[in-house]
Amino acid sequence: MAKETLVAEKQMVLFELGSETYGLDIATVHEIIRMQPITKVPKAPVYVEGVINLRGKVIPVIDIGKRFGFEKSERAKNNRIVVVYIQDTTLGIIVDAVTEVVRIPNEAIEAVSDIVTSGNSDYLQGIAKLDNKMVILLALEKLLSAESALAGLTGKTVEAKPELVSVK
Repeated sequence: MAKETLVAEKQMVLFELGSETYGLDIATVHEIIRMQPITKVPKAPVYVEGVINLRGKVIPVIDIGKRFGFEKSERAKNNRIVVVYIQDTTLGIIVDAVTEVVRIPNEAIEAVSDIVTSGNSDYLQGIAKLDNKMVILLALEKLLSAESALAGLTGKTVEAKPELVSVK
């Protein structure tokens, strides 16, 4: 009887932003849709493109390239909205293209060097070394919560202290 070995791996959805390839854990990805009209929301952060109506549900959409501080790129026919479910909310992220779904063995993933990252980059899960490319693995929930990016988008209440106003 042959002994089976269990290989620990991550299943990731790979997408492109500019010339780089990124990966999201497939467990967070709900679906991938083509670009559609986005309704702008006043006073939203610069990386929040607005909202879409996805089968009757209003979904906030962010441009992950803007969130990373990349220069704005022109929309193309390959652009997609990756609908993800994180921190009790559904939202869409705009990417240049979704390329594939892959299984990445844990031994192919290395931690990101402190030299490459800054103090607020714990959203980087690691770098995966695949045969023909390197993939930056993202922990999207950490990226979006890093500066309370979901406040106001999640339906969760944010406690605000009312200011005292004196009228004379």
